[in-house]
Amino acid sequence: MSTYIIYGIVFLLLIVSSIKDGKKTKKALKMGLKSFTKLLPSMIPMFLIIGIVLSFVSPKTISMILGKDSGFIGVVIGIITGSIAFLPSFVAFPLGVNLLNQGAGYPQIAAFISSLMAVGIASIGLEMSYFGKETAILRNILGIVVSIIFALIIWVVM
Repeated sequence: MSTYIIYGIVFLLLIVSSIKDGKKTKKALKMGLKSFTKLLPSMIPMFLIIGIVLSFVSPKTISMILGKDSGFIGVVIGIITGSIAFLPSFVAFPLGVNLLNQGAGYPQIAAFISSLMAVGIASIGLEMSYFGKETAILRNILGIVVSIIFALIIWVVM
């Protein structure tokens, strides 16, 4: 239901924008479509991989590894997995929802997604070349610490 409300608001704002300045609105829509078509080739394989992995991994396995009963070990597994994985946010958030629907716990998924966004083991070499070894390592360590804190906050709240 809330999805329809959001789409309605977006459609209403699109109408307001086109009334205010039709040329800018048309230009913005073309830019958005162009960006989307550029992202599509990288999105499709990621969604396919996620779909294939989720079809092979049973909800029981996900619940065992990242479920509510996995406790702090599940949070640690979520942080390690998120730190190693290299996924963009537009894939990570739907993946998180799918994992929650499959039986994962909120703190564990919070740890996974926050470490996925804040830690970059896969890209640390590139990061070191731009920012230096110390800065890259410090940023990644701080990302892990913040991910743990975030997961603990979610644990308490949820």
